[in-house]
Amino acid sequence: MSATITLREYEQASHQLTETQARRLAYVGKGALTVEPEAQHGYYSITAQNLVGTLVVDDLQVLIRPKIRPENLFLLLEVGLKQGAWRKEAFDYAINSNLLPSVIAFYARTLETTLARGLLRSYRYTRENLVALRGRIDIAEQFRQTGIRVPVACQFDEYTSDIAENRYLKAATRLALRVPGVAPQDRQRLLREMVSLEDVANTPVQPNELNRIEFTRLNAHYQPALRLARLLLENLTLADQRGTGTASSFLVDMNQLFEDFVTQRLRRELRGYLDVASQKKDHLATDTAGKQAVPIRPDLVFAKQGQEMLVADIKYKLTSDAQARNSDYYQLLAYTTALNLPEGMLIYCMADGGEPERTVSVRHAGKLIHTLAIQLSGSPAEVAAEITKTANWIKQRVQTMMAHTKFSTNSSNWRRLRTSNTPSQWLAYSDTMESPVSQ
Repeated sequence: MSATITLREYEQASHQLTETQARRLAYVGKGALTVEPEAQHGYYSITAQNLVGTLVVDDLQVLIRPKIRPENLFLLLEVGLKQGAWRKEAFDYAINSNLLPSVIAFYARTLETTLARGLLRSYRYTRENLVALRGRIDIAEQFRQTGIRVPVACQFDEYTSDIAENRYLKAATRLALRVPGVAPQDRQRLLREMVSLEDVANTPVQPNELNRIEFTRLNAHYQPALRLARLLLENLTLADQRGTGTASSFLVDMNQLFEDFVTQRLRRELRGYLDVASQKKDHLATDTAGKQAVPIRPDLVFAKQGQEMLVADIKYKLTSDAQARNSDYYQLLAYTTALNLPEGMLIYCMADGGEPERTVSVRHAGKLIHTLAIQLSGSPAEVAAEITKTANWIKQRVQTMMAHTKFSTNSSNWRRLRTSNTPSQWLAYSDTMESPVSQ
């Protein structure tokens, strides 16, 4: 008889498990939850982490739900569709608590809509040995066939549907069809689209291959389906087997999801005014030989006309416990120091109601650290308004910094002036602005 355990992010609960179930659950759920024995024999303490989704171990199913609204979880997927596109799946998820069938249903409908506009085709460079000449002779390959005139080594551009975009979609569709418990209508949708993709090779793909696809006006309509395909390929595991037992998991990292969402939305809001670089590689120090040491990768770096202005770090959780945020301040101070910037921002998800300090001034360092919070408990429209408010605050902050330092891209005054002010001077003009947290 199967059993279901439902938890929320970071929630801890006590459940009765067999020793085998506990051991297998700890193995499959590594990183998603912890399983520890309690004093009472046969009972275990299960604590969820920041991953949400589904874990299935033999006859035991664990559902980890986010603290935010189900509707907003689909919003964070940031697939480029209008709000109403995921309303049905968000409702289904709110009722049955299982994320995987809802995501597959969302993917099936998006894929159907995408391919209804016609299967994408493009020219692909091909090298092949043929009986008749096609395209150009591959001279190097032909000379390797000493004394043989047929087949002819050819190289040509073939107009085909067997391209990277379609291979990616087919790989995700094949994976989704292996998931048990998918609604019959969604399985039928996926099977119909497999027929549409029958001329596309069954080539294994890696999730990060999507990064190599360049989007233009010709394939832009593929983006939502491809992003959902990546979600499945990255997070769905069906091949974990040990002995006679089976296990599967579909887990979404809320930290990464929130970071990607904020990055994409701020980039969209600030387009044309600030350049937003994400995960920019840099270094904290140099060693005795003068070589770069201690690599760093700030979540966001905002630049104006090629000049870096602000650095930011994105955190999914906002705790009301100030002590728990100390490490975040230390990390951002390192970023501002290494990048020679006077200010930095911590962007939190306000999920537990705690509000941090608006601005702190770091003693003897001449650095200001601002803390902003994005509320995710409202409707998608209210979340969008939160992002817009944050983007406007960043714009105003940059304008104030430029006015205060007489910023000019044609001189070195900015770098010289921004490092010469004391913390009290920076804080003085900081107090002239309101933070989104305090509004």
